[in-house]
Amino acid sequence: MAGNSQRRGAVRRAGSKKGATVGSGGRGRRALEGRGPTPKAEDRVYHVAHKRSQGKPQGAGGRAAGQRRRSGGGSSEVVAGRNSVVEALRADIPATALYVAARVESDDRTREAIKTAADRGIPLLEASRTDLDRLTDGAVHQGLALQVPAYDYAGVDDLLAAARASDRAPLLVALDGVTDPRNLGAVLRSTAAFGGQGVLVPERRSAGVTASAWKTSAGAAARVPVARATNLVRALEQLKAAGLFVVGLDAGGDVALPDLELATGPVVLVVGSEGKGLGRLVRAACDQVVSIPMDSATESLNAGIAAGVALYEVARRRG
Repeated sequence: MAGNSQRRGAVRRAGSKKGATVGSGGRGRRALEGRGPTPKAEDRVYHVAHKRSQGKPQGAGGRAAGQRRRSGGGSSEVVAGRNSVVEALRADIPATALYVAARVESDDRTREAIKTAADRGIPLLEASRTDLDRLTDGAVHQGLALQVPAYDYAGVDDLLAAARASDRAPLLVALDGVTDPRNLGAVLRSTAAFGGQGVLVPERRSAGVTASAWKTSAGAAARVPVARATNLVRALEQLKAAGLFVVGLDAGGDVALPDLELATGPVVLVVGSEGKGLGRLVRAACDQVVSIPMDSATESLNAGIAAGVALYEVARRRG
């Protein structure tokens, strides 16, 4: 009850009453002085900026912070779905891992994918459905996902070197505004089939060699180098300076494809998008613009088919 000194907490402990405190005698003076201005990031040895300035490797793979791969963005691509994975493995895509869902329903495609991966020494990794959903960004994976490395792009000089090393006249393909990776894959396949030595794409507003392009190319992406140019017009001028004729493919061409006399010489074929065709500056950089004769009821061909037709005609005229 009130006033009961026996209850817990009722007794005042010694020294608990507030009052004057004794000073430190100046012993805490240095703590109040501060440490001066904050050093620059480059001067702090633990900071990533200091290590970058010293050229020390950072992060996975030993790449310095701020360094960029020559590949197209991510560190890898993922092919999802049983049919897609089997087709990619059949095409000998250089895969780095095959992910298989735990307790996946086995069928002919699953067994073929696992056997092919095992025969090629590709690591087999069991993953949960949740992990596969995250790995494939929610795509329909059906319990299978194949990881392939990011593509290592060549340079324009590399394409020229490959063309000169060939026993055939140089034949390159450049794409202007083609954004569908399946079209790029089809172009790679046709380039390999008709003796081309490389494909050139711009860095911006263009498809890159993604998993979809790998699959569509049916393995040609492993044999035909793909170069990326910061500026396509400048890259075409570089090829012209090296002795190649730049031939644009457009519906409003100056001559029909069968009448192309430049086909037997060193050529770079420039293919535009199905909707917009060749850009104004790219068209102006062409030595000649040709068109594919078609039935009037057909307005246009997509880039992959148009490139295949043009490459076939060039190969036919070369004999």
